[in-house]
Amino acid sequence: MLALDQDPEAIAVAHTLFHDDPRCHAIQSKFSELSSLLKAEGKQRQVDGLLLDLGVSSPQLDTAERGFSFQQDGPLDMRMDNNQGPTAADWLTQVDETELVRVLREYGEARYARRIARTILHQQTEQPITRTQQLAGLVTRSIPQREQHKHPATRTFQAIRIALNNELTALHQILQDIQTILAPGGRLVVISFHSLEDRLVKHTIRRQTQGPRLPKSVPVQGLQTQGNLRLIGKPIRPGAAEIQANPRARSAIMRVAEVIR
Repeated sequence: MLALDQDPEAIAVAHTLFHDDPRCHAIQSKFSELSSLLKAEGKQRQVDGLLLDLGVSSPQLDTAERGFSFQQDGPLDMRMDNNQGPTAADWLTQVDETELVRVLREYGEARYARRIARTILHQQTEQPITRTQQLAGLVTRSIPQREQHKHPATRTFQAIRIALNNELTALHQILQDIQTILAPGGRLVVISFHSLEDRLVKHTIRRQTQGPRLPKSVPVQGLQTQGNLRLIGKPIRPGAAEIQANPRARSAIMRVAEVIR
């Protein structure tokens, strides 16, 4: 088994848990780099199963110092790999209003994106935003109407985190690489936690199951018009018992597909 995670802390835990199991290899890397890793080992199209567990993890959310959570105060970091790249606080000092509005709208689907962006950037001119609850408070005061059962800062934190870590770009890349990763008959399993991720997964699988669109008059066999993937079952959502045991699973959705050639 090959496990990839760009978070060095997650890899350290994996090494502790599986250090004496020769079947498990944990590597610090973005999952979008999996195809390149397999190519270097001469193992492309030899993987029987690929599980993508997307988004932020519970240890990241529960550690205030990582800066992912608006529920507790900590440095505004949000990096999946906290050893490299700009923090969310750094990013906010560099972003302009147009880009911040785009990020909030596209990655957070924020209804009051422009209002939030202007409040954030105005604050930046007076005092840099360096703490999670500082940002959460600004966002909360910017929103005139709140969503039921959702913290006002949820969408903003999601949007900045996705932009900072290029999460959707990485997801798009590995979904395009499925044919170079999985062997025929290999299964792809993706667990998403918000609509942006799931939409990308759903549309990619749909395109790869349909195959090329050809005019009806073209004399081809059915096999030639099949896609490279076959959808396995319907999307799976957590049941009541699972949500009660793990409330963070409530928004999860799992999709499964199989490589057919």
